[in-house]
Amino acid sequence: MSMSLPTMITLFRVLWSISREIQFNICVVQMFFIHTFSFTESSVLLAMALDRYVAICHPLRYATILTPKLIAKIGITALLRSAIPIIPLMARLAFFPFCRSHILSHSYCLHQDMIRLACADTKFNVIYGLVVITMLWGIDCLGIFVSYVFILHSVLKIASHEGRLKALNTCVSHICAVLILYVPMIGLSIVHRFAKHSSPLIHIFMAHIYLLVPPVLNPIIYSVKTKQIRQGVMHLLLPKKLFSRDLVIS
Repeated sequence: MSMSLPTMITLFRVLWSISREIQFNICVVQMFFIHTFSFTESSVLLAMALDRYVAICHPLRYATILTPKLIAKIGITALLRSAIPIIPLMARLAFFPFCRSHILSHSYCLHQDMIRLACADTKFNVIYGLVVITMLWGIDCLGIFVSYVFILHSVLKIASHEGRLKALNTCVSHICAVLILYVPMIGLSIVHRFAKHSSPLIHIFMAHIYLLVPPVLNPIIYSVKTKQIRQGVMHLLLPKKLFSRDLVIS
């Protein structure tokens, strides 16, 4: 939600035909929050992978390892490691002249879109931005991958088939959350890098998928596995008699 909320003001202004313009300073601030919280969400997924690893591989030590103090430190570190690398990009962008078209590809500001419009040497921003993405997303993806390697190694040691399925079932929501964040994110990066001259509709579609799909699907992913929520939805959708009969049969 923190990643998508900064875009709401400009998005609604465009949809309601109030204004199709955005001030440069607001654009830079919007970019900062979008990219910062995008990297933060990736860091949170890494922290969640660590949580699953400890819960499955060291269940008896879970409370002593993941203390509230450590969790707070992980949250602060995730936010700082996401925000600090973005500052040089925003600071340098503030001094770029924009003498070409001032038309953005989306209804909000992205760094990839802004440097395309700059009339200056943008090599630093391109290379530095690529390094930041590779380092942050690369470390997060590697950490998530390693966590699941250890999780699978631990799960395969469980004797019963039911026990293995139960352990893996606790990871399904996290795996889905990883996919709905990284797939649109990688898709948008590929479009900006290798499909610059493609249809504007592709850029707009991918940008909104990247920004709006994760906050829409995350609550569904995490609530569908909650028994009380599933029963509440069934109670709303199905006739009361059928719902009560199903409960008796089960």
